[in-house]
Amino acid sequence: MTRNPTSTLPLPPDAPDASRHPFAEAVEAWYGRHGRRLPWRDTADPYHIWISEIILQQTRVAQGYDYYVRFVRRFPDVFALAAASEDEVLAAWQGLGYYSRARNLHAAARSIAAAGAFPTTYEGVRALRGVGPYTAAAICSFAYGLPHAVVDGNVYRVLARHFGLSTPIDSTAGRHEFAALAEALLDRKAPALYNQALMDFGALQCTPQNPNCTACPLNGSCVARQRGSVEALPVREKRTAVRDRYFVYLYLLRPDGSLLLRRRPAGDIWQGLYEPLLLEFSSAPSETDVMGHAAWATLGPVSSVAQVVRGRLHVLTHQRLHMDGYLVRLASDAALPGFVRVEAGARDAYAVPRLVELLFEAVDAYI
Repeated sequence: MTRNPTSTLPLPPDAPDASRHPFAEAVEAWYGRHGRRLPWRDTADPYHIWISEIILQQTRVAQGYDYYVRFVRRFPDVFALAAASEDEVLAAWQGLGYYSRARNLHAAARSIAAAGAFPTTYEGVRALRGVGPYTAAAICSFAYGLPHAVVDGNVYRVLARHFGLSTPIDSTAGRHEFAALAEALLDRKAPALYNQALMDFGALQCTPQNPNCTACPLNGSCVARQRGSVEALPVREKRTAVRDRYFVYLYLLRPDGSLLLRRRPAGDIWQGLYEPLLLEFSSAPSETDVMGHAAWATLGPVSSVAQVVRGRLHVLTHQRLHMDGYLVRLASDAALPGFVRVEAGARDAYAVPRLVELLFEAVDAYI
């Protein structure tokens, strides 16, 4: 399967259509020349479309493409996904982040399997766990040809710039205003074509930074270009504070070569994923702070300790994680409460956050 190729897509009819807004005509014509050919666009299977939309909620197409291919190969239909364990689903999702998406996907798959079929109405799709208005509109328009307009980040940007809208997109008024405009512009005879065209137009043409306005087919009617406000739109009003957290991981290696991991509990990032022993501090810890932590008393005799990671930064949406990592060779093969013993070579069977993957890489390089 070729990766993200671009090929000529079917153009809308040349004859004027009074039901189609000139904006829609221009975007669809652009899409016919520049749109991306992607595997989830070559199917009307709602399951495959749903999987692609959930993967792409917080993931760029270039990254999500291969994950999609592997995921639908591993779980070819909703019944296979429903029958899988949560650990299997999280392992298939590893590296994509925002793991609540995978847990919601799994829970929704089980509800669909129990019902016997994928829902066929907007209301039914919208009721699935983890599916919001945008995702429901995308699934229903792409799979069933239902006239629902999608409004994602790309769409917000294109509409804000072209129509010169300065209402914050993260305000209640903004969400209503943009949703109403999107519905008014929707090509109701070809909603899938229009929605895909508009999303690609925002992703490839009307980009967040340095859009190619000179070559844009809408440059003559774009209010933001006329006013010189392209870079200022869309407007957002809310700024969420970013929190710093300081993690110290102890990679507990037993004499028999096995590793001790434990599962992260609910109520924090990475729920359900596995990790080594974690010590968290309120500020950057010194080695003395680390070695003085009470957790060491629970480990039993230790053969050696070596720091393998220092000050590694990992940025999430609203958190900056600062990680130090230590390789701790235990002197005993005794079990530790709350931990699972992972045989040497079986580590990849456990879904872990990207930050823990980085720790694993450092340990492997050290050993």
